[in-house]
Amino acid sequence: MLIVLRNSWPLLLGMMLLMLGNGLQGTLLGIRGAIEGYDAATMSLVMSGYFVGFLLGSRRAPIMIRQVGHVRVFAALASMISAAFVLYAAAPDPWIWVGMRVIVGFCFAGVYVVAESWLNDAATNETRGQALSLYMIVQMVGIIASQGILTLGDPSGYGLFIVMSVLVSVSFTPILLTAGTAPAFQTTKPMTLVQLFNTSPLGCVGTFLLGGVFAGIFGMSSVFGTEKGLSVVQISAFVAAIYTGGLLAQYPIGWASDRMDRRKLIFGLTAGGSVVTLAGMAVSELYIVLLAIGFLIGSVANPLYSLLIAYTNDFLEPSDMAAASGGLLFINGLGAMTGPLLIGALMTRFGADAFFAYLAAMFTLISFYALYRMTRRRAPSVDQTSRYQPVLPQATPVALEVAQEVAIEKAAGEPAQTTA
Repeated sequence: MLIVLRNSWPLLLGMMLLMLGNGLQGTLLGIRGAIEGYDAATMSLVMSGYFVGFLLGSRRAPIMIRQVGHVRVFAALASMISAAFVLYAAAPDPWIWVGMRVIVGFCFAGVYVVAESWLNDAATNETRGQALSLYMIVQMVGIIASQGILTLGDPSGYGLFIVMSVLVSVSFTPILLTAGTAPAFQTTKPMTLVQLFNTSPLGCVGTFLLGGVFAGIFGMSSVFGTEKGLSVVQISAFVAAIYTGGLLAQYPIGWASDRMDRRKLIFGLTAGGSVVTLAGMAVSELYIVLLAIGFLIGSVANPLYSLLIAYTNDFLEPSDMAAASGGLLFINGLGAMTGPLLIGALMTRFGADAFFAYLAAMFTLISFYALYRMTRRRAPSVDQTSRYQPVLPQATPVALEVAQEVAIEKAAGEPAQTTA
């Protein structure tokens, strides 16, 4: 890990700065929207724009990179992000914000593709898994730390939006000045959705529903906080608790995943998540308990993405894993686009606690479907399954393909696991 940090620290530092800006963006907009008088339904449109743009960018960025190269794509897209962050405050109109969120989502997808390509190129076969894990940790820490920055300024003014823009602009320096020769760029063509569903119905259905969960949690949690009347500090801590839970739970869940029937783990996590979110509706007035519930929700939702990918890989040949991951990314993006819209409509109709009701419904659907799939076919033996590799929901095709390569190498190089 120290070798990876020594060789790639400028790139990781740049990504940390980018994530500080991106993490600050989502929470700040939710709070500023309430100040501007926008209701939950309006903010759901704004928040969904990012996920629309991200899905489009994930598919378009590889084409752009082949046409003009990594450096130009990175510089152009990062500059657009910096400009959009300033325009949020300069033009506080919901439809302009929707447009800016689409642009920002598109650009961040391209920036991630470039950064992940450079990181992968700098790593060796021995350090690739460590590089991917460190990259994930840096992203999550950046998002968590950004919630602290939010408490240092006034959401009703320009200052925090300027800080976001500066963070993104400054991130160019360590990345562009130290990036080596642009790596050869090639991503695998995704498997067709029909093939993917026939291979793993639970992987497809679970990933789609989980996309709605992710978008709801990471797009609408600050809107929930404003609807509940929480202060800026309280909203920041609530959002940070969700991301912290997602970071800390990755590895223990991964350890369990490699030692048991993954469908049982998926069922247990989502059933537990459903209970926790329903409890959130009953105790949402108790702030300390609300923080704990946010932590637990993040602990379920974030590792579940990697778990569903690993489960899908259990039924694939190694040569097909990268193609399948691209299809799962697309399915997840489709679910993410609808999540904020559904939550916004429910919160407008039934109040802020519908935020938890929506999450409970999504977790319940995944758990019931996992239970149903247990009756349809036998689970592969533990010693024949793929290895769990942590990957974030905002991963691009590059990171997903690297994760599959690392999982394959782990499976080939480690002794068979036994059920604990």
